[in-house]
Amino acid sequence: MAAFVKLGNYLRDFCENYHSTDGNPDDGLMQAIYSAEQHNGWFTRENILFSLQQWGDALTEENLTEWLSKYDIQPVAAPKTIGIVMAGNIPLVGFHDFICVLLSGNRVLAKLSSNDKILLPFLTKYLVEQEPALKDSITFVEGKMEDFDAVIATGSNNTSRYFEYYFGKKPNIIRKNRNSVAILTGNETKEELMALGEDIFRYYGLGCRNVSKIFVPKDYDFEPFFNAIFEFKDIINEHKYANNYDYNKAVYLMSEFKILDNGFLVLKEDESLSSPISALFYTYYEDESDLRKQLNVMEEEIQCVVSAKGDVPFGATQKPKLNDYADGVDTLEFLLQL
Repeated sequence: MAAFVKLGNYLRDFCENYHSTDGNPDDGLMQAIYSAEQHNGWFTRENILFSLQQWGDALTEENLTEWLSKYDIQPVAAPKTIGIVMAGNIPLVGFHDFICVLLSGNRVLAKLSSNDKILLPFLTKYLVEQEPALKDSITFVEGKMEDFDAVIATGSNNTSRYFEYYFGKKPNIIRKNRNSVAILTGNETKEELMALGEDIFRYYGLGCRNVSKIFVPKDYDFEPFFNAIFEFKDIINEHKYANNYDYNKAVYLMSEFKILDNGFLVLKEDESLSSPISALFYTYYEDESDLRKQLNVMEEEIQCVVSAKGDVPFGATQKPKLNDYADGVDTLEFLLQL
């Protein structure tokens, strides 16, 4: 655990110094950020730094101790090799699985996404420098994964079928598409709606924890929502996002769909949970208790439910705690039971 505490300290210090000095080009992590930016246009420096900051905040001795105290983690005489097939939709999206495997006393066999293959190897190098014994517990593979005892694979609904075919005979966690939703009542404060904008726009909406659909009551007034999220208007200056905005808006208009538009986000009434980049789907509801029953039926399609009461708070979807497991499956418990 000590190496992860040191990594957390390093990431927090780095982010603090970056914002005060605009980064040190000679720093190894700064070079990794430069490379990741060049490699994947969706990985802007702002989003990479946000991800690093979240991990820095999470990896404190207090947080790690509290998280791990709920498990009976014993020394492992014969470590198992755990294959991890990582997604690449947002920076370091597979890091939680990575640390779960190592903290459980097992070995990592990681297949990185081609979209996110720079940041994790750098963090791994730092961890090994702090704790050299980890070197023999971490392997990155580019081709076919072989000689593993269990698998954690994250992908789309299409790739999940591939995963189930190849990995189904081994103990596994296989993750499919999920989306996050928000329930609005019309009584939200401006601050809450501004925070919802963070849930919508962070990482351009590419994460499964990003809100892609809102449920609103009948006769909902969208003007306060649009006013509150106006601070995110500069996202339209990002060319990849702007291309998606122009394309999706044109498609909706040509198809004569009724849309709401503020110049950088298109709202469309749609029953689907998954909206494309630069669009947000909405559906009206009449009774919130009935709506929650419907969402319970769809729980395997939903990562987070955001609301003002009892769910994920506004603005917190991309700030998960260490015990916020993807798809609600306790990864660490799965590993300890192998």
